[in-house]
Amino acid sequence: MGFLKKSGPVEWLLVCLGNPGKQYENTRHNIGFMAADLLSEREGVKLNKLRYRALTGEMTLGGARVLVIKPQTYMNLSGEAVKLAGGFYKVPPERVLVISDDVSLPLGKLRIRASGSAGGHNGLKNIIAHLGTDAFPRIKVGVGAPAHPEHEMVDWVIGNFSGEEKKVVRQALEKVIEAVECVVEKGVGEAQNRYN
Repeated sequence: MGFLKKSGPVEWLLVCLGNPGKQYENTRHNIGFMAADLLSEREGVKLNKLRYRALTGEMTLGGARVLVIKPQTYMNLSGEAVKLAGGFYKVPPERVLVISDDVSLPLGKLRIRASGSAGGHNGLKNIIAHLGTDAFPRIKVGVGAPAHPEHEMVDWVIGNFSGEEKKVVRQALEKVIEAVECVVEKGVGEAQNRYN
């Protein structure tokens, strides 16, 4: 019966945060986009439909129909895409799963939350503003913090990963994809037990 699922309605939004544009491509702030690209490659689904101010693609993950979105509005306006897509498919906030970078976590470490504040992340802040709630699940991926306190945070998050870091990031992204499927299929609690 699996084939019937293919054309069913979208049940989840997977919101992969990043900034559009070549200069941001492999930066720390774009870990969400990197996860989306890995998913796209793995599932053989291109994220190339531009709608809801995002690049989108539909796929089945964890047994559910998921619309994967990469907002194209720049990070601090990410909520616009989420509101448009979520409104169109009538997806409730508890099924809006957001992947973002987190400077307070060590590189490659995952933290899954069912809700919570933006923690200074502009993308999350804007999504909370547009959804009118912070009760949506998210997977935060550690990108580490600058070693020098005087290092500008903005420069840090739009900086590139070093060669060594890239390996850690690649492994973390594999885990992110497993965690996404776990959240969709078994719930946030189970994913927290496994991946936090």
